[in-house]
Parts: sequence; C-alpha cells; structure tokens
Amino acid sequence: MTLRRADFAGSWYPGEERECRKSIEMFEMDFEPCPVPEKDVLGGIVPHAGWVFSGSIACNVIQCLGSQKSCDTCLVFGRHLHPSSPQYIMADGSWETPFGSIEIDVEVAKALMTDFSFVIETPDRHDQDNTIELQLPFIKYFMPDAKIVPMGVPPAPTTLEIGTRAAQICREKGRNALVLGSTDLTHYGYNYGFLPKGTGEQALEWVKTVNDRRVVDLMVEMDDDQVIKEALNNANACCSGAASAAIAAARELGARKGRIVKYATSYDVHPDNSFVGYVGIVFAR
Repeated sequence: MTLRRADFAGSWYPGEERECRKSIEMFEMDFEPCPVPEKDVLGGIVPHAGWVFSGSIACNVIQCLGSQKSCDTCLVFGRHLHPSSPQYIMADGSWETPFGSIEIDVEVAKALMTDFSFVIETPDRHDQDNTIELQLPFIKYFMPDAKIVPMGVPPAPTTLEIGTRAAQICREKGRNALVLGSTDLTHYGYNYGFLPKGTGEQALEWVKTVNDRRVVDLMVEMDDDQVIKEALNNANACCSGAASAAIAAARELGARKGRIVKYATSYDVHPDNSFVGYVGIVFAR
C-alpha cells in the first residue's frame, strides 16, 4: 500500500507522536462540552489553520464526533477552490499522521468515482492541502480504526450532489460513517486585501458579529446551497464547497440540526490588523 507523506507535520502541527499527543491533551483541558448527545452526532465543520490558532476548535469537534461512537469511514471534504475548479479525490493508499497512517476507503471512493468526475490524487502525485491534512491526526487519535475518503470540492451545485451521494454509498455498503467539512471564515485585513470596515476594534467586531455570523448561521441551519452563495458574495468562508458538501452528506445520514461548539479568531492568539475567523460546528439527529 502506498503512503502519502504528511506535508505540514512539524510546521503547522507537531510532527512527532509524543508532541501531538501532548498538544491534544492540552486542547482537551479547554474543551467545550458537546452541545448534543455524542451518539447523535453525524458530522461537523472544522477550521484548518495551524494548530496554535485553531487546533483546539478542530480537536474539540472531532472528539465530539469520535466519542462513544465507532466509525468505519469518515468523509472528509476540503480544498481552497473556485466555482469552476474540478473535484479532487484520493482513492487509494493511505495518508501519514504522527499516530500512524490512515487508510483510504477504496470501495467507497471507487463507487463515488463511477458517478462523478474527479482529478485523482495519489500518494506520489498531489497538491499540498492543509485543509484536510490538519484534521487527520485528530481523526486517527479519536477514531483509530476509521478509514477516510478525502475529497476536494468547489463551491458549485455539483458539490452538494457529491456530498449526498457519498453518504448514500456509505449506507449502501453498510458503513458507519461520519462527515467532516473543513473551512476557515473571514480573512480580514491588509494581508488578505479585504478591509471593508477599515481597521481596529470596529473591524474585528464586524467580522465576529456580522460577516462571520451570516455564514455560521446558515451552516447551523444546514442550508448548504445558501452557504455557498453567502460565501461567494461576502468572502466569509474560504472553503464553502467543503462546508456545503459536509452539510449535504450529514443530512443524508440523518442529521437535522447544527450546533456551534466554539467560535474564535486568530486575533485571540495573535492580535493584529489581519486576522481570520474560525468555527466548530456539529450536525446531529
């Protein structure tokens, strides 16, 4: 079996098992309780900045997914893409993490490829992608026996069909599946060329209470189509395709509501005129 090496281990998150475990144990000290019974959780939304900025939120959500629930297959949606971008999938092999490799659910991936066209990534031929990789140590830690189907999906209508169909295939093949969508929120400031409210406290408050809130509310409402439209119009989710695919897949698995686990910004860790919003959400029956 071929192994996809971790591209961001040792930089965006710890590269050694002992240090990864230590980070997760520290994150656990600051966890918010899962807002719904863990047995009802079917999916979630997580951020994907370096662990120092948003790892606690992602870890909190994935712990909620993995707690008291076995998982055969985790559908993981990510990638920074445009509406005209193709879909991506890794359909074979495994992906390296500091806790050991995670296998691809080849059967589910191959079945999905019969219904949709994808750019096929391999362990030896792929683009670097932090949106998915940064979640994998958490998945391996909390769901050690789970396999994954990692997909890059654009903010386009077909993405919702992919999410729905992926969940259907998991059900048809008897998989106990969970869903994860990876996106950060508003990228604000000079570093990102986005300053509609200038700088200072008023800009930070606008991002937190207005711009991020609009797309977060739609995610909580599980309005997958409107999440894409909102993000394209107001630049408040960098991977709205991934979030929307996760919503569609979670709904197909039986989720009916979203709940916020935690919200924060990079400003909380490093105060600056340029900052990014992060949210953790779970979807449940």
